[in-house]
Amino acid sequence: MSTPLDTPGLSGDTLLDESTRLSNDDGDHERFAHYVEKAKIVESAVTGTPVKALCGKVWTPNRDPSRFPICPECQEIHASLPRDRE
Repeated sequence: MSTPLDTPGLSGDTLLDESTRLSNDDGDHERFAHYVEKAKIVESAVTGTPVKALCGKVWTPNRDPSRFPICPECQEIHASLPRDRE
């Protein structure tokens, strides 16, 4: 016998799939350059591990970010961060 988790279409409940989306999706995130910690970019270049942008996008960088406009969400978050005082 199948359960609602096996076949979510058989019940009126919603099946929540919590997963991290990588760059395979075709959303707007693909059209922007994102803010990421500089050390994480270097680490990703060396190890190939994915990075996480301020807006939450997770991907493995492989394109020249200067060719894309800055992600508005990353830009807004970055502008709201406290600045280091010298």
